[in-house]
Amino acid sequence: MKWTLAAALVEADQLLGLAQAAEEHGYASVAMPDSVFYPESVSAKYPYTDDGERFWAPDTVYVDPFTAIPAMAAVTRTIRFYTNVLKLPLRDPLLTAKQVSSMAVMSGERFGLGVGLSWMPEEFAYTGTEMRTRGARTDEAIEIVKAVCAGGGPQWVEYHGKHYDFGRVMISPAPQNPLPVYVGGHSEPALRRAARLGDGWISVNTTSDQIVAATARLRELRAEYGRDHLPFEIKVMPVDIADLDGYRRLEEAGVTECQASPWWVYPADDPTAPQHRLDAVRRFADDVIARY
Repeated sequence: MKWTLAAALVEADQLLGLAQAAEEHGYASVAMPDSVFYPESVSAKYPYTDDGERFWAPDTVYVDPFTAIPAMAAVTRTIRFYTNVLKLPLRDPLLTAKQVSSMAVMSGERFGLGVGLSWMPEEFAYTGTEMRTRGARTDEAIEIVKAVCAGGGPQWVEYHGKHYDFGRVMISPAPQNPLPVYVGGHSEPALRRAARLGDGWISVNTTSDQIVAATARLRELRAEYGRDHLPFEIKVMPVDIADLDGYRRLEEAGVTECQASPWWVYPADDPTAPQHRLDAVRRFADDVIARY
């Protein structure tokens, strides 16, 4: 099993140093979240807390992943990066394909695209996109991105779907290897999307039991779609594991990569202090990654 440094809610001036420290200490990847803006008033409950309330303040930092990842890639050599997760239906898929193909090439093909739907009605309303069709549009957008970034460099691509329709286009540069697309979400439609279209699945912050159940369902669905013979990554963030045996149980269930934000693992007066974050990255590598 590999390890991801989950760099959510991290200040912009700390990201480059954290990426370098993660590479030095044996992490395989850095994951960056996506949030376009924070509405003052939200008409829906947050789906991943018991009370439906968000756990971050309005001014919490969300550096744009398409800005942060190239900057971190420029100061590292081997560590990989992925979005966790990009709110794909808020964006035009051809423009997204142009961005991710360039990111893949300029990073030395160290980039993977993690995608999700977004739960917030205001994000769709304020970006002029439709929430009702978000699932179907995400399916088509994944197909478009994967066609543009199918490997072998630039090639002619056309697409004729219900929501997106265009004739033959070429986007250059494009990667030599297929760009991996990971699908986030625990709902049945999300798991089906991951099994049918994705190269992997990303969990939310959740319990190990929920992760094990999701991996079992993914195995069933991948067999149903005839894709169980293909490589498939499972990237998770368990909230109830702090020992090596727990991580081994996840690996036995099919998990390929665990996420960690180590500065929350080790107590500190200010968990967000730059030096504490760096020290925690190194300490977690010594305590967990090296021993595992």
